[in-house]
Amino acid sequence: MDDEQLFAEIADERRRLADQLSGLTDEQWATPSLCAGWTCRDVVAHLVMPLVVSTPTIVLAMLRSFGDFDKANVAVTAKVAQRYDDLAAVLRDKADKRFTPPGNGPLAPLSDIVIHGADIRRPLGLPSTTDPDRRRTVLDFLVTPKASRGFTDGVAPVRWVATDLDWTFGDGPDVRGPAESLMLVMTGRGIAMADLTGDGVATLT
Repeated sequence: MDDEQLFAEIADERRRLADQLSGLTDEQWATPSLCAGWTCRDVVAHLVMPLVVSTPTIVLAMLRSFGDFDKANVAVTAKVAQRYDDLAAVLRDKADKRFTPPGNGPLAPLSDIVIHGADIRRPLGLPSTTDPDRRRTVLDFLVTPKASRGFTDGVAPVRWVATDLDWTFGDGPDVRGPAESLMLVMTGRGIAMADLTGDGVATLT
């Protein structure tokens, strides 16, 4: 896909997630997500943050955090969570915004919304609405060196095999599982290990 198509995919994925979130109860919003230390509401605030916060504000937060992006991200995300009552509506309204992190193209925000969507849906028991081709695109990105900046610590030397897509990558013992579970494990969500099979699983653990 070219950049125009990728931005269209990002906007659609944001709207799909926003539609699912629009009817959540306060208890559901407060449910712990798959992101350690963050509730589902916190994760949505993180997705909304680059769509509503100016670059100078993020740079200032970085300076206050002595260049630690993770700390700056947590601080600015917390302010977004406090500022907006209806985060689902903001995510929908800002769906077409074309933000990309410095040094990355649209594959980064596409991966962000797809993976964080799973971080929210899984604990809430919501079905995934992500298109299979979109999952394949994210998997293709996660196994690249560029994804090691912010998404992975590199991928294990195994043969990754998606059982619900025509997608494989790598050499070595097989690690088989649904595409979403592969994405979650590649990005450090150990809870999805239970979905994987194959001789390569021992390598991952």
